[in-house]
Amino acid sequence: MFAANPGRVLIVDDEVNTLKASATILKMNGLRDVVTESDSRRVLEVMNAGGIDVVLLDLYMPHISGMELLPSLREQHPHVPVIIVTAAYEVERAVECIKSGAFDYLIKPVEPERILITLQKAFECRALADQVTSLRDHLVEDRLDNPEVFEEIVSGSRKMRAIFQYLEVIAKSPQPVLITGESGTGKELVTRAIHRLSGCKGELVSVNLAGLDDTMFSDTLFGHKKGAFTGADQLREGLIVKAANGVILLDEIGDLCESSQIRLLRLIQEREFYPVGSDTPRISEARIVCASNKNLKELVAQGRFRNDLYYRLNVHHVELPPLRSRKEDLPLLLEHFIRQAARSLSINPPSYPGELLDLLAVYHFPGNVRELQGIVFDAVARSKAGKLSQEPFRRVMATGRAQAESPAQSGNSGEDTRLGLLEEIWGHFPTLDEAEDYLIDVAMKIAKGNQGTAATMLGLKRQTFNIRLKKKSLPA
Repeated sequence: MFAANPGRVLIVDDEVNTLKASATILKMNGLRDVVTESDSRRVLEVMNAGGIDVVLLDLYMPHISGMELLPSLREQHPHVPVIIVTAAYEVERAVECIKSGAFDYLIKPVEPERILITLQKAFECRALADQVTSLRDHLVEDRLDNPEVFEEIVSGSRKMRAIFQYLEVIAKSPQPVLITGESGTGKELVTRAIHRLSGCKGELVSVNLAGLDDTMFSDTLFGHKKGAFTGADQLREGLIVKAANGVILLDEIGDLCESSQIRLLRLIQEREFYPVGSDTPRISEARIVCASNKNLKELVAQGRFRNDLYYRLNVHHVELPPLRSRKEDLPLLLEHFIRQAARSLSINPPSYPGELLDLLAVYHFPGNVRELQGIVFDAVARSKAGKLSQEPFRRVMATGRAQAESPAQSGNSGEDTRLGLLEEIWGHFPTLDEAEDYLIDVAMKIAKGNQGTAATMLGLKRQTFNIRLKKKSLPA
């Protein structure tokens, strides 16, 4: 049930046979770090030594009872969930334990599955409390403990720094991480950071799920046994096995068909999977990271993505901002990619005019950081005499400007809105000359007086823009 050891469990019971049996059950299900204690007088000493994440506590014991221990445990170790396990079912006593801070109250004999599920919930509660505390400390102190991990992600943006702080907090959690954002925003780089921060000793394995039908999905992730289908001449381990004790990135998760979504849900919930052609389940020991450039919540509303899977994936969610909303990073990224491109071409990094940053600042970058990288690499390859020309940038921006995205309007509401805006600006429906003059003024203001940049914004050649600018300045 437990893919990787989520924490350390202390079992307190005066019956030695009960301790041995309970410890064996937990270890058989993946909880390798189990501490047992039969003398209730030593419990606080064991707790004070540190390292205990959950306590299973018997209620009736000689020397100090569980009822006496519970308040002390909650007072001295409030972050550690305490699960009461007792042979006596007394409603009043159960209520008293819960009021005193017990996480749950179980009656002996406890079914192994029941105790495992309760422990899983207790670990999740403990992890969540730790994450909240750690995130609060990171944000209040504006702390980043492992800045070297994020060196690949070039940014000085406050938004990105907050994401880095969040990643430091959740990286060691066994729960899946969902990374969303437009194409080119750096989802794979964030996954690499999670892998390095997680402490996982296994490798990082990436798989793009776009275009995989259910059969290919199952075979790629879970593998198959020999003879499972025609052509299966030998056993094949899937990528889940390859990523054991490591991290697996499932990219384009929004493209999964429903049957594959069900298989993935089972993998996340039960930590189990079946290789194709096998009736024997295997335990997954890989940390799961999912990525998508689609809005999964919208897919859920459309019935194209399972609601239960969405909420299982959404435990830890990282939404990467598009480049256009963190344009303060443009100077850093430009210089970084110039150096990177020059190094790959074995040339000295060319210089660039200051106006280039003004030009970049008015572009929407539909392809985000990846698009900027491609433009810079091409421009560096075309550079002459150690200088970077603005023309490659202008050419790409003129032909690939982002189209303004607006939801489809029904009836005449869209027209009414546009007419209202025109009335607000001019007080009447403008003539073409009035509209042209207004757009030129706005473009020049945004471009800080740079005519080339303003021309690019308006989709005009520099010469054409100069003609219109002169025409505008002539007296009527």
